[in-house]
Amino acid sequence: MKVLLIQDVYNLGRAGEVKKVANGYGRNYLLPQGLAVLATPGALQGVERIRSQADQQRTVLNREMSVIADKLVGVELVFPVKAGDTGKLYGSVTPQMIVESINQQAGVELNRRQIDSQPIRTIGVHIVNIRLTIDLIPQVRAIVHREGESPETAALEAAEQAAAEAEAEASAREMQAALQVEELEAAAVEPEEAADSAQEADSQLEFEDEDEAEAALLEAEELPEGGEPG
Repeated sequence: MKVLLIQDVYNLGRAGEVKKVANGYGRNYLLPQGLAVLATPGALQGVERIRSQADQQRTVLNREMSVIADKLVGVELVFPVKAGDTGKLYGSVTPQMIVESINQQAGVELNRRQIDSQPIRTIGVHIVNIRLTIDLIPQVRAIVHREGESPETAALEAAEQAAAEAEAEASAREMQAALQVEELEAAAVEPEEAADSAQEADSQLEFEDEDEAEAALLEAEELPEGGEPG
């Protein structure tokens, strides 16, 4: 279904934009929440008014939220947790835990819906987006480490894991590149083989034509003077 956004919607668009969305998302969330209306010809006539009002409101909101954004610069959250040898947590660090830690450390009042993060379930350093406005999305670092270990240990594990993943990805790219080279080389050989086959076929045909011509000549020489076989 197509909807006209009448408010800014994170990860979707700005007020005044027409978006195609899943029916369930539109009917169960956007329309009931007053974030959008159906993109009917009548609704589209008010696009410019919606955009103008939204621009004014966005400017004011960005100015107000920039104060909070400044307070979040450089914020690091630390969560000591219980985890297995593989780094998987016995539980998770939830968005509610994250927002409570942010509010306490930065002296702000955010709510859970402004935390753009799934529950964290692994040891390491995780980047969390904070949805202040559609333009202001500051980030904080969440360091999740085992109880009894230092946060630096979790950061080191995360760095080693990232390096291992980068190495594996580079190796996969090299393998894919090698396969592509082999495919290109094979594709280049096929026309040559086809040309050789065609030349061989032409030679065979020419040889057969020569044999037929020679046989016809011999047959003509054996005919009596009347031109008919004896």
